[in-house]
Amino acid sequence: MIVGLSNPKKKYHKTRHNVGSWYIYTLAKYYCSVLKEEKKFFGFTTCLNIKSNLIYLLVPNIFMNINGYSVHKMASFYKISLSQILIVHDDLDLDPGIIKYKYSYGHSGHNGLRNIIKEFNTQVNFCRLRVGIGRPKNKNEISSFVLSIPDFRELNLIQKSISYAIKENFTLLNFIQ
Repeated sequence: MIVGLSNPKKKYHKTRHNVGSWYIYTLAKYYCSVLKEEKKFFGFTTCLNIKSNLIYLLVPNIFMNINGYSVHKMASFYKISLSQILIVHDDLDLDPGIIKYKYSYGHSGHNGLRNIIKEFNTQVNFCRLRVGIGRPKNKNEISSFVLSIPDFRELNLIQKSISYAIKENFTLLNFIQ
C-alpha cells in the first residue's frame, strides 16, 4: 500500500503539506489509473498491478493530524501491516526538488506520521518517501508555511522530483521486493 498524506482535497490540495497526495495522483496517472472516493476509508483510492504485485493507493481526505485513521482503516480491511506501507509526505528538512527514501521508525515532528504510529499502536520500522518542501526562515511560521501554496519555482522543483521518482521507479524498486 502507498499512502500520500494530505489534508482535505478541495481546500488544501495545492498546499505544501499535500505533496504526498501529489505523488499519489501522479503515480496513478502514470499507470493510467484514477483515484475514486471511498467513504469507508475516508479518502481516495485505486489499485495498481506493478510487477505482479497488487498495490493499493490511498489519499486520505481528512485532516493531516488524523490521517492515521484512514490509513489504518484501509490497511486493516486488506490485512496490510505498517511495515508493508510506503508513506509519502512533505519534509521541511529537505529543499524543494529533493526526495529521499527512508526506512525507520519515528515521526520527526510530522503530525500525520505521529497519528499513523498512534493508530497502528506499534513501534515497527516503516517505509517513507520524504518530499522536500523547504523550511521558512522563522520557526514560528511553520504551520502557515506548510499550509501555503509554493511559489512557481518551488512548485516546479517539487513536481519535477515527483515525476522523476515515478519514472525511474525510485521508490517502487525499493518498496517492492
